[in-house]
Amino acid sequence: MSYRAGARGSRAPFLLDTHIWFWHAIGSKRLHRRLRNTLDDAADELWLSPVSIWELGLLYQRGRVQMDRGPRAWVAEALAQIPLHDASLTREVALVSDELALHGDPADRFLAATALVHRLTLVTVDERLTSASWLPTLSD
Repeated sequence: MSYRAGARGSRAPFLLDTHIWFWHAIGSKRLHRRLRNTLDDAADELWLSPVSIWELGLLYQRGRVQMDRGPRAWVAEALAQIPLHDASLTREVALVSDELALHGDPADRFLAATALVHRLTLVTVDERLTSASWLPTLSD
């Protein structure tokens, strides 16, 4: 497991990247056991951006993720099983997302900005995000 601390120097609270949230919710083996245990131990300090819900809906529409029901029902059930704090998409998040030295994926830009503005550690295995030295991340 790889961890790069932010200004606070502690591991929690965590902002879940879309794939991490989805893998955790479905119990996917793609989520490394150590990372799953870390998230389980920090259950009261897990945050989710509305951007992840939007991104998951797009992935479902494009056939890149499978759900046994539509996104609205799936999200409601997933959040009932694993409650997460809402990481608001604010004006400041939007402004910061435009200022980042990061690749063009809008979801990644918003998630990185959300982590910075809300002082959260982004949990991701996306190397484009974990390689950003200015972004506090946790990966497997």
